[in-house]
Amino acid sequence: MERGLVQGVDAQRVPHKGRRRRRSSHVRGVIAARAVHPRLHRIVAWASSQWPPSGAKKIAVAAILTLQVTAMVLTLRYSKTTARYLSSTAVVCAEFVKMLVCVVVLTWTYGAGIGDHLMQELLMKPRDMVLVSVPAFLYLIQNNLLFYAMEHLDAAVYQVTYQLKILTTAICTVLMLDRRLTTQQWVALIVLTAGVALAQLQPPSKDQPKHSASLSSQTAGILALLVACFTSGFAGVYTEKLLKQTQASLWIRNLQLAVWSIVAGFIGIFSTNDGAVVMEKGFFDGYTQVVWCVVVLQACSGIVVALVIKIADNIVKNFSVAMSLLLATVISMPLFSFEPSPYFVVGAMLVLASVQLYSTSTNYVGNLFKRQAPRGGECCV
Repeated sequence: MERGLVQGVDAQRVPHKGRRRRRSSHVRGVIAARAVHPRLHRIVAWASSQWPPSGAKKIAVAAILTLQVTAMVLTLRYSKTTARYLSSTAVVCAEFVKMLVCVVVLTWTYGAGIGDHLMQELLMKPRDMVLVSVPAFLYLIQNNLLFYAMEHLDAAVYQVTYQLKILTTAICTVLMLDRRLTTQQWVALIVLTAGVALAQLQPPSKDQPKHSASLSSQTAGILALLVACFTSGFAGVYTEKLLKQTQASLWIRNLQLAVWSIVAGFIGIFSTNDGAVVMEKGFFDGYTQVVWCVVVLQACSGIVVALVIKIADNIVKNFSVAMSLLLATVISMPLFSFEPSPYFVVGAMLVLASVQLYSTSTNYVGNLFKRQAPRGGECCV
């Protein structure tokens, strides 16, 4: 009888095999964090919950991203007025900082076992590394397409057309993640696209020379810009799928993305004129304390964006970035004596209206706080 009771208790303690497999990586991370620091396991559990996150968590990370991008934009604007440096090298430095932050957090979590953990995740899983390389090289292609478009299009056409990436992201979300958007949500995204385009639109000055490209050249520029928009949407949604539907932790995914982004960044530098400048003047030419602040903020932006994509989605990320651009522009007026274009007020009103439309569609805010079981195939991270 006693043996039967023991077996019964053991049977109650043994979870279902599928559930055990989904929770194993999360539980190991929390236990390891608890062993290293008594409060760190709460952070790990908050960022990698087994269930889809609550609405409060989504709103919190969206607000953090808005404030963080606002700080980065303001610091970037200030750095451009006080220092002359290559933006491409700053991007690579930001990826190095992001990689360092991920290693520190993983070391804090796994302690002495960090070496084996990194060996297993980075070297023993070549398929994962190949899959993670896709968005990094897509962004490299996107940057080259954007440079080509800027050379063949007017600034106004470029600024307006490039905002179509908001709609291409939504299209890729529907196609790749099998999600449905209501008619009101589609209208909200169209209004957001128009609002961001107007808010960033700068009328040409009298002294600015007119763009004298041929019709075929402008057509090629628009096609390159449209391909860049779809590349941006596909890469973002692909990254979201990697973060949500695989067992690797958020920090491991960020570490893998940073490795490939550094490779793509160096390819981008030495395949353009920046490579000659780096060879002549050095990699850190023009760097000041403000520039290093930009690097750190950009690294934090990469981590926060990944957190928003994992907890919410790319559409919420686009709304957060749009709000941060408005906030940064308003703060820049007294700070840098910045004069926005006459279209800014109209664009800002459209952005705010799109947020209201999207958040009220099918009781979106109320649905954020509902606790739902994960879809089939989705695992905790």
